[in-house]
Amino acid sequence: MNEILIAGRRLRLRRANETDLNYIMALQFAPENLKFIVPFDEEFQREVITSDGSEKMSVIIEELDGTRAGYFLLRELDSPCAEFTHVIIDRKGLGYGRESLKLLLAWTFETKKFHRVWIDCKEYNSIALNLYESLGFVREGLLREILLTNGVYENLIVFGMLDREYFARQTEV
Repeated sequence: MNEILIAGRRLRLRRANETDLNYIMALQFAPENLKFIVPFDEEFQREVITSDGSEKMSVIIEELDGTRAGYFLLRELDSPCAEFTHVIIDRKGLGYGRESLKLLLAWTFETKKFHRVWIDCKEYNSIALNLYESLGFVREGLLREILLTNGVYENLIVFGMLDREYFARQTEV
């Protein structure tokens, strides 16, 4: 069963299922994506997909015709403050990152009634940094040299958005 979370003009977000596992693994380990994330192993991904979704959930971004276009991992769904992680867009250059994040924010705040969402990003991922800020995420902090990647320590920038900030932006549109 493909549980649809939310649909928009061109895309919909649905809960991943076991048939998506190879797709998720391939996205994580694609060279153009791997430099921006820390991949999870197949066992962890399978655990998330087969879980009840109450604490963590893998989400597939797809075009309305069912063509997969990317993937998110959501964590801390059993708290009022959800984490978005592993934002990976497969079909790049089409505005799908922006559209899918807007859908995810709507689902998170309007449907699920979360108080806060947060996301982190490697300091040199300028495309993601600009996207998150343009959507209203606020820079909350810098985790200095938190990740060791290929022998080099990297910084993460932490972003957050509160429910009232999300709803204030919706009235402006």
